[in-house]
Formats: sequence, C-alpha cells, structure tokens
Amino acid sequence: MLSVHAVRQLRDFVLDVTLPVREGETLVLIGENGSGKSTVLNLISGILTPDRGEIALGGRTLFSSGQQINVPTENRNIGHLFQSYALFPHMTVAENVAFGLRCRKAPKSEIAGAVAEQLQAMHLSDLADINVGRLSGGQRQRVALARALVLEPELLLLDEPLAAVDMRARGAMRKELREHIRNAGIPCIVVTHTLRDVLELANRICLLEEGRVAADGAPEEVLGMRENAFIASFAER
Repeated sequence: MLSVHAVRQLRDFVLDVTLPVREGETLVLIGENGSGKSTVLNLISGILTPDRGEIALGGRTLFSSGQQINVPTENRNIGHLFQSYALFPHMTVAENVAFGLRCRKAPKSEIAGAVAEQLQAMHLSDLADINVGRLSGGQRQRVALARALVLEPELLLLDEPLAAVDMRARGAMRKELREHIRNAGIPCIVVTHTLRDVLELANRICLLEEGRVAADGAPEEVLGMRENAFIASFAER
C-alpha cells in the first residue's frame, strides 16, 4: 500500500495532498493543467522533495520531514513512466529495458533473463536490437513500460502514458496497458487528460484543483459531480 501526505510550495499555490492507494488499485489523477498532478508523481518518486509530510510504500518510509528521512529516487523501487517516455535514443530496445538493472549492478545472466521475459510480455522480442528512435509511439510506450516493470517495482507512476501513441492505436494500447497494470498487482497512479483512459483504467479518481484534493472516489461518483466545472467539461470529452 502507498500512503502519501505531501506539502510543497509551488509558484502559484501550496500543494497539499493526502492520498492512499491500495495494493492492486489504480488511482487516476485528473484536473486542469498546472493543478499539480505531475508534481504529485515527482514527489512520490523522489524527483522533487516535499517541504513537509510523509510518504510510505509497503510499510517502508520513503520520506518523512519529522524523522528526516528522504530515500533517494533510485532506492525507492518505483516504476515511473514519463509523458515523453524518457528513453535513450542512442540505445536499442533491449539496452533501454536493461538500463535500470545495470544501474543496480545485477548479474549479467539475471539481466539477460529478465529483459528477455519483459520483451516477450510486451511483444517486443523481434525489436530487441532495434534503436528506439526507429519505433512508433506505441512501441516506445511498450519499451518504457517494460523498462519500469523489469525492476519489479512496488509502485507504478504513469504520466500521460498514451499521449505519444497514435490516435488510431490508442484503443488497443489502452487495453494492453490495463492488462499489464492488473498483472503487476501493485498500486498504480495514472495522470491523464483523457476520459477514455479514466473509464478503462481507473478503480478510483482523484480530482486536483490548485494542489488540493477536490474530489476522491469511484469513477461514477466523481464523474457524476456535474456541478463542478472541470468535471462537467471533462465528462463531455
């Protein structure tokens, strides 16, 4: 389980969020651009540091202002998929997927086996030696997800995971992504601006407004709040 209470002064407002995410649950963050959604992911993964608060994952404290704990990003065991995918363009598919394991100094035989398994699961085996710069948006998304999952993370953070995927391929990729998340069986937070992503991925929705949780609940409950201007426009997309 993930437990988050994070406070950070941003340029235009103070972000102050409290979020629990259970094992196997997918929480989708929605809200206007600049409401703090990606910042929340960056605070959890350790890219940014809260001014105060506590973040715990699986009973392990990752950050605590009171206890002066701040576990480095690379030691948090979190799979973070960025909107741009942040792949290394000069590397092959296999080299990108293996990167995190190499940073952990895992044995070569272990790396080879884990990478082969992930490439097969993502239907990328035939592209293992291809430079990622030659791939489609959907293929790059698979590579980025494989790179995150090969580390056997305790948490997945997905920032606009389908943004770079061609519109015609999004339906199929969305179904694939849902299956991979379910198979992982770990807490997952997804940031999206797409209603279809919410309907197919979310167990729970959290609406952020200027760094605050304005609504948190089941998809039908939150999307039914048509008196909220953002929800009213979002539900019509």
